[in-house]
Amino acid sequence: MKLAISIITAISLGLTCTALADNYGILVAKGYRWVTVHGPYASTTEQRVQRITAHRTGATELQMVEDGQAYYLIPGTIVQVVKEDPTNGMSQMHLGGLTTSLWTYTRFLSKHPIQDTYGMIETPENSGLMPSVDSVIIPPLSDKSTARTRQNGTP
Repeated sequence: MKLAISIITAISLGLTCTALADNYGILVAKGYRWVTVHGPYASTTEQRVQRITAHRTGATELQMVEDGQAYYLIPGTIVQVVKEDPTNGMSQMHLGGLTTSLWTYTRFLSKHPIQDTYGMIETPENSGLMPSVDSVIIPPLSDKSTARTRQNGTP
C-alpha cells in the first residue's frame, strides 16, 4: 500500500512540475524574463546603463538615481523584453507600473523563473504588466438626459 501511494505521489508531483514549466515556457516565448540582480542597473538609454555599471561608485549611483537616470532592479521581478541589442548584450524591456521602456544588460535577466522577495514567482497578471479582467475600465454609458434627441424624441 505504501508503495502504491509513493508511486502515485511521485507521478502527480512530476505532472505538476511539468505543467508549471510549460506555463513558464509560454511566458518566455512571449518575451518575459525574470530579473536576477539587485541594484540600479536599468535606465532609459543604453549609454546610461553602461555608465552606471562601468563606473559603479556610491556617488555615481546616487547622482544617477537622484537625476532619474537609473532605476533599481529587484530579483524576481518579471519584465517583458521588447528589443534586444546583441552587439552590446542589452535588452530593452517593459516593467510593470512604468510607462517608459528601460534598458539593462541581458545577463541580468533569466529565462528561468526566480522567486521575488516574498517567495512568489511573478507572472504578467500579478505584476502590472498585463491588465487583468477585474482592472479593465469600462466607460460609462452616456446619460440620456444630456444626449441629443431628434424632434420626435428618439436619439
